[in-house]
Amino acid sequence: MCSRRQLLVRPLAFLAAMFILAGCSSLPRTAYTASDAASSTVLDLGELRRYADEPASAFKADVNSRAGPLSYLALSGGGADGAYGAGVLNGWTAAGTRPRFSVVSGVSTGALIAPFAFLGPAYDATLRDVYTSGIAESLLDRPSIVHALFGSGLFGNTQLRELVARYVGQDMLAAIAAEHAKGRRLLVVTTNLDTQRTVIWDMGRIAAIGSPKALDLFRDVLAASASIPVVFPPMLIDAEANGHRFQEMHADGGVTAPVLTLPEAFLLRDGAIARGLRMNIYILVNDKVERDFRLVPNSMIDIAARASASVTKTQIRSVLFETYDSAHRNNFGFNLTYIARDFPSPASSGFETNYMRSLYQYGFDKAKTGDFWTKAPPSDDSLPNGFRYRRSAASQ
Repeated sequence: MCSRRQLLVRPLAFLAAMFILAGCSSLPRTAYTASDAASSTVLDLGELRRYADEPASAFKADVNSRAGPLSYLALSGGGADGAYGAGVLNGWTAAGTRPRFSVVSGVSTGALIAPFAFLGPAYDATLRDVYTSGIAESLLDRPSIVHALFGSGLFGNTQLRELVARYVGQDMLAAIAAEHAKGRRLLVVTTNLDTQRTVIWDMGRIAAIGSPKALDLFRDVLAASASIPVVFPPMLIDAEANGHRFQEMHADGGVTAPVLTLPEAFLLRDGAIARGLRMNIYILVNDKVERDFRLVPNSMIDIAARASASVTKTQIRSVLFETYDSAHRNNFGFNLTYIARDFPSPASSGFETNYMRSLYQYGFDKAKTGDFWTKAPPSDDSLPNGFRYRRSAASQ
């Protein structure tokens, strides 16, 4: 989860924090090797996750498309700005046009939203509660880099994991497993800090195991995806390889993938997209996507925050353009919604409840009126009264 200046933990700020941490004591870990990492399994099963950099042959085209066009929802990171996604989903329900998604993916704060979005409108009230009740504000009582480093930070803060456990129980796991059995898929992204790889977890397969250990893993993965390095502790996930047990360190999925749009590999059969496959892609970005002008104060903290926000925005835009080009090639529907650049930023740092309620209502109203999807990413030559799409260099 990430929210502009207040959390200061995207790449540049994260690097600065690491220099400080180098002088601090660290908690011991069980050593394991790159060879162990390459063949590791969780819960003694190899099919619970895939890696984004694997070849297409590693993915199974097991999404059920027999019931008609696929509807794919991709939820991005954004920290407190996840209130926008919660509002959009609830407003979409109120509009009466929200589809039953074939696949849902979530990254960071989007990972927290994903199970509720996957299970449908029956969970709308719970989703609203997560982002507007004030409980999120308690996650960071004093959000600052010093508090993160020397307070709760890496040294035992369990608030985020407890928040996940409060809303995700055995009943939810059973409901997700039932939908998985129907051919629907729920995917959550984490970053394995040990291997620096993007991990795509098949949450439906985990839910289908149904055991207490599966519930623990399900919760750990959600918390890991939303765990901003330094501000929240990473999750240590039990794994095994070559007869050796160890723990992998997983953190915010947004470190390596700001949003996961469905890889074409998931849809491949015999090396090609299934003939006649129809799909509508819905990308819900819990952030501002359009570039904006801001006079940056000449201070280290402001410069680091602006640089980090610029990296994140560039990554998101790159994914959006690549997805648009892929959708265009395959005649898939492309739908994008995001926070407008003129929406007021929060007055203070952290998960401010009043700001989140305002953002939730903004998303709800946009979705309820139906004016919340654009059909192409915003280009660099955007104009006040609209935008024109400029194709990426790779597609020209």
